[in-house]
Amino acid sequence: MTPFAPPARSLISASRHHDISCGHVVFGHEHKCRHLHGHNYRIHFRVSGERDAIGRVLDFGIIKKQLCDWIEQHWDHRFLVWEQHPLATGLLALDPQGVLLLPFNPTAENMARYLLEEIGPRQLTGLPVRLTQVIVEETAKCQADALLLPDD
Repeated sequence: MTPFAPPARSLISASRHHDISCGHVVFGHEHKCRHLHGHNYRIHFRVSGERDAIGRVLDFGIIKKQLCDWIEQHWDHRFLVWEQHPLATGLLALDPQGVLLLPFNPTAENMARYLLEEIGPRQLTGLPVRLTQVIVEETAKCQADALLLPDD
């Protein structure tokens, strides 16, 4: 019988998701998404790193506090619109607290990338992990993934 030998190198991760409801409008879209509408999103966060003395990458409660709570506070029940959209100024005037101007067109792909590259590093500063994947489920059938590529 061969004794168990752990792989020379492995990537360990922990994931948590959070559900939000928000509206958006996709500038330049050819079909229905060019209109004001909303979704019940499910956002998945995957963090990777070394295991601690207990064997965890990061406690799930910390993922919730640092990432899920950010989504809840900033995007839940808000209307996301690209700051360069022709309707942006008018929408903001209608509901200054509910409309959020973004530096990108709010497609699921752009939302995932923004969370991975901008929000994740800021929210996880000082923690021994990296946000390595964000999945934005726009519907039960449609999702976009942003994946941090490994350093070679």
